[in-house]
Amino acid sequence: MNIGSAPIPGPGPTSGPTPATAGRTPMNRAAWHLRANAPAVFWLLALVVVVLFHRNIAVSGWLMVHLLLLGAVTNSILVWSWHFAQALLRGPNPGNRGMAARLIGLNVAVTLVVVSMILNVWVLTLIGSIGVGLAVAAHAVVLGLRARKALPSRFGPTVWYYVAACLLLPVGAGVGAALASGVSGEAHVRLLLVHLVVNVLGFVGLTVLGTLMTLLPTMLRTRVADGAEAVARHGAVPLLSGVLLTAAGAAAGVMFLCSVGLAIYLGGVIYICVPLAKVVRSKQPTTFAPLSAIAGLLWLLVSLVWLLAPTFTAGSWEALQRGIESVVPVLAAGFAAQVLGAALTYLVPVVLGGGPAVLKHRTAILDKAGWFRVVLANAALVVSLLPVPSLVRVGTTFLVFGALAWFLPLLGLALFSKAPAVPKGTPKAQPDKPSAAEPRSARAAAAPTAAYDPAPRRRLGQGATALAVVVLVIVAGIIADPQSMPGFAGVVQQPAAAATGQTTTVEMTMKNMRFHPDKVDVPVGDKLVINLVNEDNMVHDLVTAMGAESGRLYPGEKATIDAGVIGADVAGWCSVVGHKQQGMVFSIVATGGAAAAPPAAPGESMPGETMPGGSMPGMDHGGNSGEPAAFDFMKEPGAEFTAHDAVLPPLPSGTVHEVAIKVTEEEREVAPGVTQRLWLFNGTAPGPTLRGKVGDKFKITLSNDGSMGHSIDFHAGALAPDEPMRTINPGESLTYNFTATRAGIWLYHCSTMPMSQHIANGMFGAVVIDPPNLPKVEKEYVLIQSELYAGGQGGVADLAKIQAEKPDAVVFNGYANQYKFRPLPAKAGERVRIWVLDAGPNRASSFHVVGGQFDTVWSEGRYLIDGSDPAAGAQVLPLAPGQGGFVELAFPEAGNYPFVSHSMLDAERGASGVFQIAK
Repeated sequence: MNIGSAPIPGPGPTSGPTPATAGRTPMNRAAWHLRANAPAVFWLLALVVVVLFHRNIAVSGWLMVHLLLLGAVTNSILVWSWHFAQALLRGPNPGNRGMAARLIGLNVAVTLVVVSMILNVWVLTLIGSIGVGLAVAAHAVVLGLRARKALPSRFGPTVWYYVAACLLLPVGAGVGAALASGVSGEAHVRLLLVHLVVNVLGFVGLTVLGTLMTLLPTMLRTRVADGAEAVARHGAVPLLSGVLLTAAGAAAGVMFLCSVGLAIYLGGVIYICVPLAKVVRSKQPTTFAPLSAIAGLLWLLVSLVWLLAPTFTAGSWEALQRGIESVVPVLAAGFAAQVLGAALTYLVPVVLGGGPAVLKHRTAILDKAGWFRVVLANAALVVSLLPVPSLVRVGTTFLVFGALAWFLPLLGLALFSKAPAVPKGTPKAQPDKPSAAEPRSARAAAAPTAAYDPAPRRRLGQGATALAVVVLVIVAGIIADPQSMPGFAGVVQQPAAAATGQTTTVEMTMKNMRFHPDKVDVPVGDKLVINLVNEDNMVHDLVTAMGAESGRLYPGEKATIDAGVIGADVAGWCSVVGHKQQGMVFSIVATGGAAAAPPAAPGESMPGETMPGGSMPGMDHGGNSGEPAAFDFMKEPGAEFTAHDAVLPPLPSGTVHEVAIKVTEEEREVAPGVTQRLWLFNGTAPGPTLRGKVGDKFKITLSNDGSMGHSIDFHAGALAPDEPMRTINPGESLTYNFTATRAGIWLYHCSTMPMSQHIANGMFGAVVIDPPNLPKVEKEYVLIQSELYAGGQGGVADLAKIQAEKPDAVVFNGYANQYKFRPLPAKAGERVRIWVLDAGPNRASSFHVVGGQFDTVWSEGRYLIDGSDPAAGAQVLPLAPGQGGFVELAFPEAGNYPFVSHSMLDAERGASGVFQIAK
């Protein structure tokens, strides 16, 4: 290998002692590096656990980002910047004791930050952030003093990248603590941008770009490019200037300065990538480490453009927030994680040493399926960022995670497997002859990676297999959600018209659940082309009765639709469930000819139209074959049926409650033999019952794994609904913070339009805030009344029935008559408290227990009867939709006590159950 005089970091197994390693045996060096890198591996394993089991703990995506960037990447930066500084600087090197102390302090602080994110204890966040800042700042001071005392070396200035990066992180950590304190609105977005730019572009970006100037040529076993030395000396200037200017602009509230700063930083990245591109052009990358590093650099460039664009187009800081939140996963997974995997794959075998055979063996293990992993991670990441169905996005996201996490088991194999014995008499492998100018550290670090390069055919096979896996996930997601794809709507032929050869082009936008314009005049025989832009905050599409369609468009996305030659009037609409019924329709009017297909009024069906739930003409509104949903209220559910748990959950400890709520769309039974495709909060209808006390704080993380936009509205909190109650699109998430200032049983529900359909299709739940000094009782139950407006078997709620207020069933806790067949237990003489909530969307409730009398009635914030007067009692708890309260009673003797809504028609169509009272 000939790399000129580029100093390659790290002593290797064939070298004698360097100044950095004098007095320590190779075994001691290996043990030190194992211990030093253990924290990074630990945080990666913690990330794996969170990703695999996050449904069971209240965490958000931000925790995953911090486990990667703050935990794994920060540890790796401290370890490898220390190692590189020893290799790049000439002169005596300090021992590792101080480095070990800094790593211990760093990881204690990171642990505090992670725990604080889970428990939402801001004091821990503050202490942890201070600890992280102190540990990394101390590292910067040590590196800076070492660099000042060192003799001149060709790439010695690279160490100053590390110093600048480590001085930025304490600032970013402090901003992170400020963010965690609950700042909201414009201030939150501005601090978030500072946090992102200083920590990721500054701390991580400066370190990575400074290192790759020498590490990437080493990975490729080639010379550094001409001019790289000058780039190394000057490249930090635009990078650091861009970070500081962007952060200053965000802090001052001047978005233009942010745009200029990001543009300068982008220019600095391109400046540094020029010599790296020359290196790649001179030596094709064939193994995992350089491929992953190059992919990481490309994603950095993509992320910068992605972040720069909305600073020019966003009209406000709040509008910029979505751009920031969307680019963070790309920077984390595409850039940081891939570069980290590349560096560890190449450097770990080198620094552990053990001789040429062990080095070759470890490197071969870490490079297994390298092309497959790189292609899989990057192709899946590209697809996950496109406007694909939600299930496709979820599947490809897991492919990205799997491809990146593959490194961990390979690392375990590389560390603990033994190299195969070399047969006696085998000629000793000779390394490439170095140039006379090449330093000893460079010769030592030169791993014979050429021996591990897979053959071209094998590389192509791995890449093709990875692409095939991505395609299979795409196909599976489309099959599971066909209505989200173009071409789902049926097609109706219109009368033939002689083509004029002319084209009518229309500019159309979608905003506020409307098309603008909603009528298009087209001369008969002209071809119609629609340039469509989604300016709304939710997913929409455009379809016409003649088969033209746009596909699902996310906010800000554009499409050009060729509607064909127009020979008659044509109806168009948005096919997302419920949107057409809310008035999202338009008409194409053929001028100069006979009208053949008048536009549809909201709620009417047109030929070829996709109905709610994805049905087409000839199908019922449920989206299946037209089989009606037949309710038999006398029919008992099967033996395997489990009723919804009506027991009120215990009051949780603490005053801050973090809850993760995920939106899914699943087919469930709602009555014996009747299934519907419900939209669910955490997989149940009603959603999980939350509980707290007056003064408690709730932090809700809502994520949308559905196929359309959804939202959540908590009646238990008082705050401006603009941001926390906004509709989020598939694959998105939001954080909703509120303080429970008043007692009661409060409704929460999806507020995306048509709201009535989203509630009727299962998107509701309860928050119980205990009144102060509420007496204890032996049993507490929660009953939420709602209505079912069934589409066809397996379909979704029929909006036409909802609008006509004609429910098929009225139910408690989502299933007709379930507590008649699975009674709620209690004992005679026990006090039983029953919390009742009317979720609607339309029917009132009149809750009554047959054979019982209520001695306590609490409704909408007050006692109607407080139990103090033995002669006072009540027979019903009347509730309008959206109201709630509780009643208390003691059952006088054993037996079965039915409970109903005393609107008897509702009781007869499912709103009934039984209390089974034992002696």
